[in-house]
Amino acid sequence: MKYSQLGNTGIELPKIIFGTSALGNLYHANNYDTKLEIVHECLKYVEYPIFDCAGKYGAGLALESLGTCLNQLDAAPQNVIISNKLGWLRTELKTVKPTFEEGVWFDLDHDAVQQISYDGIISCFEQGNELLGGKYLPKLLSVHDPDEYIGLSTNRKEREKRLSNVLDAYKALADLKKQGKTGAIGIGAKDWKIIEEVSGYVELDWVMFANSLTIMNHPPELLEFIDDLDKEGVAVINSAVFQSGFLTGGDYYDYKRITPQTDPDKFQWRTEFFSVCEKFGIEPSVACVHFGMTPPGVRAVSLNTSNPSRVRENVESVLKELPDEFYAEMVKKALIRADYPYLNNPGF
Repeated sequence: MKYSQLGNTGIELPKIIFGTSALGNLYHANNYDTKLEIVHECLKYVEYPIFDCAGKYGAGLALESLGTCLNQLDAAPQNVIISNKLGWLRTELKTVKPTFEEGVWFDLDHDAVQQISYDGIISCFEQGNELLGGKYLPKLLSVHDPDEYIGLSTNRKEREKRLSNVLDAYKALADLKKQGKTGAIGIGAKDWKIIEEVSGYVELDWVMFANSLTIMNHPPELLEFIDDLDKEGVAVINSAVFQSGFLTGGDYYDYKRITPQTDPDKFQWRTEFFSVCEKFGIEPSVACVHFGMTPPGVRAVSLNTSNPSRVRENVESVLKELPDEFYAEMVKKALIRADYPYLNNPGF
């Protein structure tokens, strides 16, 4: 496994980061034994793993499950790095189903509310540490879903207020870093333009893009932004390279269920993509991962699975190379932009 330096923080990033949304029962409920085996497999195949977690994942269930699993497996705390995306606080479940992201999380005993402010982020940080059990503490912190939070604005004044709250949240993270309570500060969002906006105000060590840079979608302006981040020494982590599972055969696209009737173009693209993969004997998941890491600024890819047997495959996928002929065919069929510049990245 290759590692790269995360700026000047002293933290090393492996090429794969393990997403933990499955530990929070994303899309369906997983029993504890399955979660334990997932974490065990991660520890088995990467010497110094990074687990990407968040209070939003199952209203804190993922944090709770991760801490319990690591403790049961007797993982050495110094060998494990946890990233906690802050901004969602576990609360009492007062309704039949949780009130956030309906239809995405299953069998939860708690609800969650968004808390993006200075004090709110501190509360999320402290609660997250409690849910992790105290033995394993996050070395990477970020504000989670600032794009969704800002996106709820109904007018310019409200947007300015929400942006101010996000920047206050980052003041809290900066203070936690100064106090030695975390090692690096970042941001995770689905709308990369919000990351770009926030980065103009905040000194970041890393950013995580979700659903933004995939083999299906790779806008030139995003690639230019990634190049700029790379020049500034900000590490980029690519997440959701499967477009929420759609590119490997699922029904969810960017966390929303779609059908051939509602989105025929997307299904047609996937059919042609699968055909090219079959022609070259390449698993679609491997193609998604490899492409998602082709820009030089992308240091790692975050992969999540609810199937323990897939962990090894995910690790192997970040180490595989793909033939130039595969990408030539993808470009020929207009499945990849003809002006995409990194298919022969010598540093990959």
